[in-house]
Amino acid sequence: MRADFSIIFERDPAARNWLEVLFCYPGLQALLFYRLAHWLHMIGIPFIPRLISHLARFLTGIEIHPGATIGHGVFIDHGMGVVIGETAIVGDYALIYQGVTLGGTGKESGKRHPTLGENVVVGAGAKVLGNIQVGNNVRIGAGSVVLRDVPSDCTVVGIPGRIIYRSGVRVAPLEHNNLPDSEAEVIRALVDRIEALEEQIQVLQRKQPADKTPVFAGHLAVEEQEHTKETAWCNLRDKAIQQFLDGAGI
Repeated sequence: MRADFSIIFERDPAARNWLEVLFCYPGLQALLFYRLAHWLHMIGIPFIPRLISHLARFLTGIEIHPGATIGHGVFIDHGMGVVIGETAIVGDYALIYQGVTLGGTGKESGKRHPTLGENVVVGAGAKVLGNIQVGNNVRIGAGSVVLRDVPSDCTVVGIPGRIIYRSGVRVAPLEHNNLPDSEAEVIRALVDRIEALEEQIQVLQRKQPADKTPVFAGHLAVEEQEHTKETAWCNLRDKAIQQFLDGAGI
C-alpha cells in the first residue's frame, strides 16, 4: 500500500500533497478496497469480498475482481471504466489509464484473463483480452485491442494490436506522443508503390513508337476534355492522402 501511494507522486505531476492523493485519487482508493477484498478472498471468506468490490466500483468507477493478482506500485490514473478480471495478473509498477479492460474472451474456466509483466503501460481505452502474456516494459497504445502474446520491451498499437519493436530506444511511460502509427505507415508504403508504378507506365508510354496508334486512341478527345477536371480531382486526392499521413485533424 505504501508503494501504491508513493508511485503517484513519481508519475503524476498534478499530485501535490498526500491529503489530495488520499482523498481525490480514485485509482488509489480502488486499490485500497481491492487489497482488503483480495485478502478476504484468499482466506476463503464468501460474499464479502465481492460486496467490497461492488462498493468500490460504485464509489470509484473502477471494477477489480477480488481474485485478481496486482503487484505493488501499480498506478491507475483517473480510472473511470477500468475493469480487471478475476484471473488477471498485473505486475509491479504497471500504469493503467481510464477505460482499460483486462478481460476474458469466453466462458472458459481456469486462467482466462491476461498477465501483465512489470512496468507495463496500458493507454486509455485499451482492451487486453484472453489468457495472454504481456512482457515487461511493454507499452500498449490508447484504444488498442490486444489478443495475442506480447514480448518484452516493445510497443503495441492498433486494432487488432500490432507489435512494433523499439530496440535500443527507452521511452518514458507518459510519452504517448511517441507511439507510431502503423496504419499510416502501411498507407504510405502503398502510396509509394502506386507512384512507382505510375512512373513505370509513363516510361513505357514514352518508349511507344509514334507510328503506332494506341488502342485507346478513340477516347483521347474525351480524356483531353476531362483532363483539367481529373487533374483537380487528383490534387484533392493527393492532398487528402498527405493530410492523413501528416496527422491532420489530430
